Parts: sequence; structure tokens; C-alpha cells
Amino acid sequence: MKRIAFASVLALGAAGATGAAADCGEVSITEMDWASSQVVTHVAKFLMEQGYGCTVQTVPTTTVPAIASLAETGKPDIVTELWTIYTPVYFDLKADGKVVELSKVLSDGGVEGWWIPKYLADEHPELTTIEGIRANPDLVGGRFHDCPAGWGCDVTNNNNFKASRLVESGVERFQHGSGETLATSIAAAYEGEEPWFGYYWAPTSVLGSYPMTMVELGPYDEATHNCNAAEDCPTPGLSSYPRADVVTTATKDFVGREPAVAELMRNLSFTNDQMNEILAWQEAQGADNEETAVYFLSNYQDVWADWLDDDARENLSALLK
Repeated sequence: MKRIAFASVLALGAAGATGAAADCGEVSITEMDWASSQVVTHVAKFLMEQGYGCTVQTVPTTTVPAIASLAETGKPDIVTELWTIYTPVYFDLKADGKVVELSKVLSDGGVEGWWIPKYLADEHPELTTIEGIRANPDLVGGRFHDCPAGWGCDVTNNNNFKASRLVESGVERFQHGSGETLATSIAAAYEGEEPWFGYYWAPTSVLGSYPMTMVELGPYDEATHNCNAAEDCPTPGLSSYPRADVVTTATKDFVGREPAVAELMRNLSFTNDQMNEILAWQEAQGADNEETAVYFLSNYQDVWADWLDDDARENLSALLK
């Protein structure tokens, strides 16, 4: 049934993809290896092809090689979802005029933090602070569930954990072997409404499926956070994670060559709540990226209709009824 739905939406879009949209040529866009980026890519691909008449090539990649390719070859044309906090070279490319930042594709930014389940926060509101957890380690199961070794969050969390003095209270830092087992630990806790305390991020299907409450680590302090991000930080301190800028960027050449499509990508943006909902649906349905794009296009017309110019809106008018 999902395949039939996809074919139906594709047919409706293709029915009007003519006229001025045919001027669009070939476009290369990234397909990163995480879920939210893949949703962004497949939604953008559909709108470019069916609304603007583009021929779209998706380029499977990850952050570091995508930015390296941009710097060395000027390809791909568009990086659909880039977490700039982990790519300092991006700012050099931007300053040199090689790339143009088109949008904050996650309008309220990427979120990282330490969390407990909402049911635990409702029953024990004191656990929403580090002081409360330090005083009641048994209520969180005596464990801090952390991301795998080698992830960007590994070192930062370890230094925050040292500064929290939780270990002196009897809380163990437990690093999961993979993102999958970290996610599974939250699902398992929810099944039995058991204690859970640990690191996670958004937008993700996990935070879309399981309501979580962020634990207050104190205000974000740039110097403290930057020190915590270094393995040899001499003075770890408590600092919340900053909101990460998550952007869509394109080469300067592409923006000049395809201004209408560049304008589409300037408008294309999701809130964290929207993306969490979409990813939770994808997880629950076992849907692939194309099917998830169809779900978004079919259920969020009020969001994406305003991204289009008049020609593309006419081409996709059958989907907007």
C-alpha cells in the first residue's frame, strides 16, 4: 500500500511538471547517513523534480567527505543538512565565497542534552537537575547511558560527567556500543516505566516516540563547552550543549545557475517537532525514505506549499487540493 501511495503521489506531481520548470538542469544533492538528512533530501528531490523539472542525482556521503568534496571540486551542488558545529572548515568556505548558506534547515537547531523519561520527571521533578540526581542516584538506576566511544559527544559528555561529580554519588557512566543499543535502552525503559538517565539528541525518531525531559546542566558557557570538547581539558566544568546550527548550503555557482531552485532550498525548513513526528512515523511503519517523503507531502501541505514559487505550485497543484 505504501508503494501504491508513492506511485500515486509521483503521478500527481509529474502530471504538471512542464512549462517554465523545464528550464532546470541537473542538480546533485547529498544523501547523508542519518535519518533526518535523508528525509530532507528525498523531500527536496521530489519537489525539485516534480515542481521545477530538475534531474536530481543523490550523492551518498557523510559530513567530512561532503565538505572535502565541496572544497576540492565544488560538488555536490547542495548539502541538504549540515551540522556546522562539527565542520569548522565550512566557515572558511563560506567566508571565501565558495558556498552560500541558504537556510536553517532545522529552524530551531539541533538539540543535544542529558535526559530522563517524562514519566520519571513527573513523579520525581527533582531529577530534572544534576543536584537532584546526585542526591537520588537510585531513582535513575545508578547509571548514565552515554553515546559510543568515538562519537563527537563522547569526550564532551565525559568531561561534563567528571564535572557533575555523579560518580562520587554512585552513578556509573555506561557507554553503549552503538547508537542502536542506546536507542533500544530508552525503548526498553519505556516498556516497563523503569529508570533511565543519559545522553540523546534531536531530531530523532526516539525523541519523537518517547517523551523525554531534559536535565538542567546549567547555562551554556562557550569557553567551558569548548574545553569539555577536548580530551586534555584541564578544568572540566558543567555546561549545557549549545543549539547547533543545522543548515542547507549550496555552491555559489549553483545559486547563480539555478536561482529558482536555490530559492526553494532557502524556504525548505523543518521544526524539530515536525521532524521528530516524521521520523517517529517512519520508524513505526518501517518506511523507507521515499515513503517517508510521501507521508510528509501528503500530510504537511500547509508547511511545504509556501516553499514553492508560482510555477512549481501550479505544477504540484494536484497535491495541494
